[in-house]
Amino acid sequence: MVTKKVDLRSDNVTKPTETMRAAMAVAEVDDDVLLYDPTAHRLETEMARITGKEAVLFVPSGTMGNLVSVLVHCEVRESAVILGDNSHLHIHENGGISTIGGVHPRAVKNNDDGTMDVDLIEAAIRDSIGEIVYPTSRLICLENTHANSGGRCLPPEYTDRVGELAKKHGLKLHIDGCRIFNASIALGVPVHRLLQAADSALVCLSKGIGAPVGSVIVGSKSFINKARRLRNTLGGAMRQVGIVCAAGLVALQENITKLEGDHKKAKILAEGLNQIKGLKVLNPVETNIVYFDILEGSNINSETLSKYLVEHGVLIWPESLTRVRIVLHHQISGTDVQYTLSCIQQAVGEVRDCNSDLKEISECKGHEE
Repeated sequence: MVTKKVDLRSDNVTKPTETMRAAMAVAEVDDDVLLYDPTAHRLETEMARITGKEAVLFVPSGTMGNLVSVLVHCEVRESAVILGDNSHLHIHENGGISTIGGVHPRAVKNNDDGTMDVDLIEAAIRDSIGEIVYPTSRLICLENTHANSGGRCLPPEYTDRVGELAKKHGLKLHIDGCRIFNASIALGVPVHRLLQAADSALVCLSKGIGAPVGSVIVGSKSFINKARRLRNTLGGAMRQVGIVCAAGLVALQENITKLEGDHKKAKILAEGLNQIKGLKVLNPVETNIVYFDILEGSNINSETLSKYLVEHGVLIWPESLTRVRIVLHHQISGTDVQYTLSCIQQAVGEVRDCNSDLKEISECKGHEE
């Protein structure tokens, strides 16, 4: 029976720490719908300081935070948002901006580093005045770090250029910063600088820094006032929400400094994977996300590998039959990384040895005949 568990499916699988549980148990609470919850207020005040924005709103999830933000900026139903074709908002959020908000996604190709070419963004901007058949572009969305590109970081110089472009054409800029703390640590740039060009941003408290639930959206006071009404419309307003905000405050205090260690362990893992015959890590590993491909001829696929690893207490995320994602977090130790590499090496090696034995048996039978 396997007693060890190494959960590498995502960084939102972390369990609340003892400090978080203690803070939640004694959190001072009141009705946040009526703006009276003191712990929610403390969290929002701290996030305003960190992000350099006027106002902050706690939301239950990153998906809701992005949806609310897009709907605030795109109040008219024939609006269009320009976003990356490989972005989380475009692929992994149920198409909510369209199905709920009537907002048209105008996808631009993401480069391997998570950016979009600025000239392609500009070419995607449409104005319904004089172009009566098109929805009107009102918003540009970026993602930092860019998850599907392997946690790549967008430097502030790039974000500034996109922000200048947005202002030039009268558009707003929203940054999906679910893992913005990871980007900040990896780049050595404060969060407020990474979000300086943005009119609004989402920051996740569960991904990256390990709170059990919740995200915040940040922006101007007028933006947050509108966002608060939309959060209520979508069922995201909660009463004594300070209970979960308390865990978010602990995450801010204790776990941001642990991200550098997560990034180092991710790089060690990537180096080890590249040394296993038949595997290839995609993209430079900058933060806590590692993608690797199972090369043709390896005689194993991600489902087989995943099943083997589950039997040994290791959980991964197969993206396809030939691609796997692994995400590091503060509850993964250096020993866990080495154990995972050992298990993957064994899985690939056993399949290779098994296929070699089958080949020898087949050849022997051929000779006998």
